[in-house]
Amino acid sequence: MNVRVSNVNIGTRRDRPLRRIGITIGDPAGIGPEVVLKALADEQLRERANLVLIGDKSLLAATARLLNLNFTFDSYKSVTNEPSAIQVNDPGDLAFDVSAGIESAATGRAAALCILNAVEMWRAGEIDAISTAPISKNALALAGYNYPGHTEFLAELTGTTRFAMSFFADKLRVVLLSTHCSLLEAIERVTTESLVDLIKFTDESLGKMLNRKIRLAVAGLNPHASEGGMFGAEEAAEIRPAIEQCINQFAIDVSGPYSPDTVFLRGFRGEFDAVIACYHDQATIAVKSLSFGSSVNVTLGLPLIRTSVDHGTAFDIAGKGIADESSMKAAINLAIELAGDSKAAAQL
Repeated sequence: MNVRVSNVNIGTRRDRPLRRIGITIGDPAGIGPEVVLKALADEQLRERANLVLIGDKSLLAATARLLNLNFTFDSYKSVTNEPSAIQVNDPGDLAFDVSAGIESAATGRAAALCILNAVEMWRAGEIDAISTAPISKNALALAGYNYPGHTEFLAELTGTTRFAMSFFADKLRVVLLSTHCSLLEAIERVTTESLVDLIKFTDESLGKMLNRKIRLAVAGLNPHASEGGMFGAEEAAEIRPAIEQCINQFAIDVSGPYSPDTVFLRGFRGEFDAVIACYHDQATIAVKSLSFGSSVNVTLGLPLIRTSVDHGTAFDIAGKGIADESSMKAAINLAIELAGDSKAAAQL
């Protein structure tokens, strides 16, 4: 199932002093509802922005009881001064009992409707950014939505043809050349043309997001970035020519290729504003090893701000009340920062 929502002019959104963030609860059979509510139990977080949950109100109420959270859930268009009141936009399609940990076409459809509603709210100017809890790619496919994940789904909805997955982990920011594909296919995608395109795109989109000129590094593909050609030819044949072209032709502050076993730590320590990773796990192993639970998935290139958790649905612990909400809190906080003024974003 392919769907599309047109873009919208967002020029007036920054006139409001307090940002409104839409938070989708993800797959209802996963840990999404739990980590969202645990995150909102932080009163300081709730005071930073107007937070609107997008998901089934009855499921949220049941999850709150499970977690012993004294929340009440109101329509997101209502105005209330009760500190325990949480605003909810309920898509109204969860007409079944959710079994924690069991994915299905029904749960996939419910997750998709949350995403669709979030984009519609953004189009209407009702929210300034979206923060998403995890979805199941398999459940989404069972429901007829043929996307590998949030990134591609949101790109289709907003008519975005150029986008990239990135992760923010404190000072480490990583941008991925490829995402969910086999390692063999990922290696085939390491070309001069694709790297020039991604380096230019990252310099433009991330520089705009952070409101400053940024420093980029490129990770090598092979061990020790091929050690002068001893362990592979991709660095000399594809990666280094891309870096040189970006420096000479586009005046981008980019360097490399660096040994992939150290460049991410260098980025984490603040030496670079972002590291270009050659494939999915090269990026995510580094991010999750250095900052698991506090890193945030950010989609670059969308006309809207979207942040997400750094983990999946965790069906094995869903419904047990033991999920860690740290990444969800980090994702919401980053969405608030990115939706704010440029001075706040520039501190990231």
